Amino acid sequence: MEGGIEKTDASAFKECFSLAWKNPYVLRLAFSAGIGGLLFGYDTGVISGALLYIRNDFKSVDRKTVLQESIVSMAVAGAIIGAAVGGWLNDRFGRRFAILLADALFFAGAVIMAAAPNPGALIVGRVFVGLGVGMASMTSPLYISEASPAKIRGALVSTNGFLITGGQFLSYLINLAFTKAPGTWRWMLGIAGLPALLQFILMFFLPESPRWLYRKGREEEAKTILRKIYPSDEVETEILALKELVQEEIEEKQATRKIKCIELWQTKTVRRGLIAGVGLQVFQQFVGINTVMYYSPTIVQLAGFASNQTALLLSLVTSGLNALGSIVSIYFIDRMGRKKLLIFSLVGVVLSLGVLSAVFNETTSHSPAVSIAETNHFTGYACPDYASVASHSSWSCMKCLKALIS
Repeated sequence: MEGGIEKTDASAFKECFSLAWKNPYVLRLAFSAGIGGLLFGYDTGVISGALLYIRNDFKSVDRKTVLQESIVSMAVAGAIIGAAVGGWLNDRFGRRFAILLADALFFAGAVIMAAAPNPGALIVGRVFVGLGVGMASMTSPLYISEASPAKIRGALVSTNGFLITGGQFLSYLINLAFTKAPGTWRWMLGIAGLPALLQFILMFFLPESPRWLYRKGREEEAKTILRKIYPSDEVETEILALKELVQEEIEEKQATRKIKCIELWQTKTVRRGLIAGVGLQVFQQFVGINTVMYYSPTIVQLAGFASNQTALLLSLVTSGLNALGSIVSIYFIDRMGRKKLLIFSLVGVVLSLGVLSAVFNETTSHSPAVSIAETNHFTGYACPDYASVASHSSWSCMKCLKALIS
């Protein structure tokens, strides 16, 4: 049924490739909307590498960790607002309009960041990007689900999650590519505007979601789009299913107006479902994955790798494994079930965090003192940054660990 949740398995992906070959229009719809997931992932990963070079250009950012935190977190704050406003925009003006607006905001933010003359302008650019990311992250999968054939809907929606992690991996590759380019971080942040511009152009020539059109009474437009998506022998069935679904939504909306939130909370099944759903999202953030992705190169440098390029290269491993994990989850989610896969993943998370904590604790406990006296014992080839200074007598290895003493 239109808008329903379809199971995703190997046969669904085979059907997806087969249908995409027969009807490229469907793939075009999904790919165009899926760029929103790529933007989300790219923004998450790119700032981690760009921050290393922003600190070099703006000494105030290097001295004050609050500015570093603001540059990173303002995009998240913008995303919260964008996602909240995006829900209203989707219902009022449509999925296509919301994606176009998200692209415009993201592109504007990328331009502002690339041309930022000071940290304040950079933070403003991050807010714009965050607003776009927030809107796109909740609209893209919604548009894909409503504009995809039922048989391959699950497979196409699942690719949005892969594009998020793929975008993170791509951001580290681009960070590495621009480490020696003039302007380094400006290129890293500014190039994000290209996929946003590409999605804007693609979505400008694509139709609105058929489900939204039907809900707004524009039935003929919805039917025209459905005829492009489904084979001729399935069109009438899908039109009837969409009509029934929209009617059910209208009836449910009228019924829920009479139900108070306290009454829903007192219902055991609703309460348990809400706690499980919201709790999973909260715990997912509390394990620190966002911190790792936003500050991965900085964490690597704190572990003793002073070179920016080395830190970015090692961070590429983290983002690559993250992308690989999304592929594995897509493959196993229907074979193992949601609960088993979740428990198996959480065991891996706990073990990984335990090992990480133990390693940092051992490093802190057994590392020798770091000062000018200890630094002078090293040769000029021990560290790229150490070898580049004119006077070693004034150098201290703590210069590579400024985040600890800022």
